[in-house]
Amino acid sequence: MSPATDDASHPQGAGGLRQNRSMRRVLIGVIASAVAAGVIVVGAVCADYGTSIYAEYRLSSNMRKVANLGSDPFVAILAFPFIPQAMRGHYNELEIKANAVDHAMVGTATLEATMYSVDLTYASWLMRPDAKLPVGRLESRIIIDSMHLGRYLGMSDLMVEAPPAETNSATGGTTDSGISSSHGLVFSGTPKSANFDHRVSVSVDLAIAPDDKATLVFTPTGILTGPDTADQTVPDDKRDAVLHAFTGRLPNQRLPFGLAPTSEGARGSDVIIEGVTGGVSITLDGFKQS
Repeated sequence: MSPATDDASHPQGAGGLRQNRSMRRVLIGVIASAVAAGVIVVGAVCADYGTSIYAEYRLSSNMRKVANLGSDPFVAILAFPFIPQAMRGHYNELEIKANAVDHAMVGTATLEATMYSVDLTYASWLMRPDAKLPVGRLESRIIIDSMHLGRYLGMSDLMVEAPPAETNSATGGTTDSGISSSHGLVFSGTPKSANFDHRVSVSVDLAIAPDDKATLVFTPTGILTGPDTADQTVPDDKRDAVLHAFTGRLPNQRLPFGLAPTSEGARGSDVIIEGVTGGVSITLDGFKQS
């Protein structure tokens, strides 16, 4: 039996080892390059995200001061990557939302504004508070929750819902922001002012007063019974009084940046007045109008 052959001394074995070592070096190089590229990408993403957070913080702080808000509003600059948009002086989309703002007639409300195609030529990427902002499309909203609206109408248990046909559909409302139509909203509450101590559901239409674009009008059209209502009938001799309890006018509802209302309806359990326009220039101090 011949002695064992040393693979390292065999020409073919030595070549195989050299090839393996070479392949390992290539593999290590590829892995190192991939790791380095990954680190660069992660670093760039973190830098981009951090810069956008700082810009949002500065805008929120400026909004609080110039619009006389009680706290910093929520601000979102919807841009990724952010830095290229900031360098171009143009944000694709910007959202501002201020909760629990002292508001005329109802006590507090939520104010929202959504801006599209925001030109930063006069404002810089940090949006100076007194600068003019040309905006391609602007949406602004006043949002009044059921509790505060109920207090105004004299019903502590008021609940507002979208029209039944829209509540049961998957469309999410008739506007881009998910607001229902203005006809056939369901208002449920106890109309004690009508000397009626039972919770009832009433179909209510919303409209902007023709004589005052800052006044929201509530017009009840009938008592609702059946599924998803209070299912409470009303005697004929109480009907007019009950419907009258759901009648009202809500003045001094001026939209952020002075937009004229274009729709009114419900989203969730809130009543919302919305205005949409295009091709306008605004300043941040116009966010809170009343």
